[in-house]
Amino acid sequence: MIRFDRSVLRSGVGRPLLLGLLEAGLAAADAGRAVSESLATAAGRLRVGAAALSRSVGRLWLIAIGKAAIPMAGAAVECFGDRLAGGIALTRHGHGGSIRGVRVHEAGHPIPDVAGLHAGGEIGALCDRVAAEDTVLCLLSGGGSALLAAPPPGVSLDDLARTTGLLIGCGATIDEVNTVRRHLSALQGGRLARRLAPARVVTLALSDVVGDHPEAIASGPTVADPTSVDDAIRVLRDHRLVERVPRTVRGWLKRGADAETVKPGDSAVRNTAFAIVGRNATLLDAVEQAGREAGCHVLRETEPILGEARDAGRAFGRRVADLASDGARRTVLVAGGETTVTVTGDGRGGRNQEFALAAALELSGIEGGAVVALASDGSDGVTDAAGAIVDGSTVERIERAGLDPHAALAGNDTYTALRASRDVLFTGPTRTNVADAYVGFLDTPRMGAR
Repeated sequence: MIRFDRSVLRSGVGRPLLLGLLEAGLAAADAGRAVSESLATAAGRLRVGAAALSRSVGRLWLIAIGKAAIPMAGAAVECFGDRLAGGIALTRHGHGGSIRGVRVHEAGHPIPDVAGLHAGGEIGALCDRVAAEDTVLCLLSGGGSALLAAPPPGVSLDDLARTTGLLIGCGATIDEVNTVRRHLSALQGGRLARRLAPARVVTLALSDVVGDHPEAIASGPTVADPTSVDDAIRVLRDHRLVERVPRTVRGWLKRGADAETVKPGDSAVRNTAFAIVGRNATLLDAVEQAGREAGCHVLRETEPILGEARDAGRAFGRRVADLASDGARRTVLVAGGETTVTVTGDGRGGRNQEFALAAALELSGIEGGAVVALASDGSDGVTDAAGAIVDGSTVERIERAGLDPHAALAGNDTYTALRASRDVLFTGPTRTNVADAYVGFLDTPRMGAR
């Protein structure tokens, strides 16, 4: 079970409860268990959930891509054992492991690297070994968009990496980022399915995207893509990146049909099946249940939290502050989603740390209130943190350390500020990825001074 490193955290209101709730949520989102519960074999046929495939399996191959690739692939090997003809698992550096009969690759995230390029080549070579009567089990999870580095003709790895960095730093949503990435890949946007056709392709996905759009999970290597090259160009235009991305990227996208992804109805995806086995709600449902079992009054936000991290954090912090004004007792507020960050400074941080520090500014001086923001994969931004947990004393503690919390937020240096107040969360790799969770807590016998 994933545990938070409590040794680096200070004590504070509601912290043991909040950390316990999130640990219950991460346990529910276990990627290996999600795959195990979705796979079975009967009379030589592959069963996915409640539906058995309409033909025999033939040789069975495995391709796992994403931050949860190792537990997902491990569960498949546990289920099928020696029936697997071979397999490849591609995950982030530091998230790897050993799986019998599966070649494991580790690669760069969120910026693609040469290891991902090599792994993409290995996956392409595996495709060449798959026969028409075979079945390929694809296990996808968040992070796969960056890990599977397979730039199209004329676009270098450096060009792809630069474009990815520009998209991540400009405040584009993950859907927008992946719309561009799908059109800059030789394997994503349904192209892996095209390489494997006419073999049967069965995909199980752990969704890390709001809305659970199949084409957005790992940039949809085995599904049809409803977006177009024009959509990709529009994303670059909307974020004023057209003239900033490498010339080769602009040139490829302008080739139109050559750069287009696999579309609905294409024969490449005719012999495919797709199922989501875990999502953000999986984690949030478990948090909500654990909160009720702990005797708390639980409020659940019905809409996902999106937009700029600092704006969303302020709004969530105000929501908890309003509960204090209403005299709420032992109340838990649960929400999920995925925010964005427009990078304007040169500090260290991540979207969940920005969310948390912004919430702390709203909670400053309020007794009994706390907010935690968590990246379910255990990695927030380009730091080793999983997020942060803040309360009414966080701002004061940052200032006591000689730092300005407002300046830290403006300079995207939230990691430094929250380390100073001992509010940063560490889990290490969780080997799951179901987007982000935000939990507020309020238990005050009286209204705190604001």
